[in-house]
Amino acid sequence: MAPARTPSSTAGAPALGLRERKKIRTRLAIRRAAYRLFAEQGYDATPVDRIAEAAEVSPSTVFRYFPTKEDIVLTDEYDPVVQEALRSRPAGEPPVRAVREALCEVLDRTYDADLAETCQRLALIRDVPAVRARLAEHTEVTGRLLRQVLSERTGRPVDDLELRVVTAAMLGALTEAMLHWADGGMRGDLGERAAHALDVLERGLTL
Repeated sequence: MAPARTPSSTAGAPALGLRERKKIRTRLAIRRAAYRLFAEQGYDATPVDRIAEAAEVSPSTVFRYFPTKEDIVLTDEYDPVVQEALRSRPAGEPPVRAVREALCEVLDRTYDADLAETCQRLALIRDVPAVRARLAEHTEVTGRLLRQVLSERTGRPVDDLELRVVTAAMLGALTEAMLHWADGGMRGDLGERAAHALDVLERGLTL
């Protein structure tokens, strides 16, 4: 749950082809136009056709990249980055600690790249019921990706109940960390807040 990567944040990755670079530019143009209009007019008062006009694309193009208006806020390209970071963690590291370290690595590399957009995004998740409702579907997708990597690390089947419970608990903790950060005026380090939330799980949900 982070702002989409800009091409500059993919340093060290294989060079993208022209078609993929064009897709990234279009996706970013739509997202930036939407965020600007949301700030100026409010989320509910900004229709998709106005976003398309501001991004200089057709409404059908917007829907091709983002099936719903809520997806403009919630869709990002960070799940594969977190997967990669998680796969690089030491094999014997406990699952919650591995996710915490991988996530903090990604946050350190990405959240500071566009803090203003991060703040706006989290404010929309907190304040707009439609966005908050759609978040559950995006969280489910992220959960499946995390379970895949944790299945590889632990040897458990990807649909193992305990694996599902641990993954869901981690994602719930991360969501609460982000909302807690947003409710507190978005002060301090979001990565530290997320790490703290996962620490609570790792120590066994004690207070």
